[in-house]
Amino acid sequence: MFAIDRDGKEHNLQFAAENDWITDLASFYAEKASSVYIEAIEGSDILQIKHDDLLHLYVNYHKIDHNFRVIIEQKYVELQNRVLQNISSTAEERYLSFLNQYPGLSKRLPGTQIASYIGVSPEFLSKIRKEIAHRP
Repeated sequence: MFAIDRDGKEHNLQFAAENDWITDLASFYAEKASSVYIEAIEGSDILQIKHDDLLHLYVNYHKIDHNFRVIIEQKYVELQNRVLQNISSTAEERYLSFLNQYPGLSKRLPGTQIASYIGVSPEFLSKIRKEIAHRP
């Protein structure tokens, strides 16, 4: 999931790896056009449901309501941790956290997307990777 600022710069907000999901809840619940983009960069299963249909499922199938609530709560905690990390961690710490959270993605994503996610330039990400690689 990413946004593009007025200068055309991409800002990666979130990744979804295997057995994960991603959605723009703000757009879904407001029933308005999204301000972010979601792009599948590998083969993916895309699910689509109308707002009223999901609300119907929530009301009539409590297990679905419970499962979605748990998923959304987990994503909220994940995003809360990411915000705290962005304001209190070094770029290297953010990169190491990215590697921990998405262990397989670092080899499958372009450096530009990882750099955008951790809030650094691709050149600075390259420097971080070199420094980590040369440590004993």
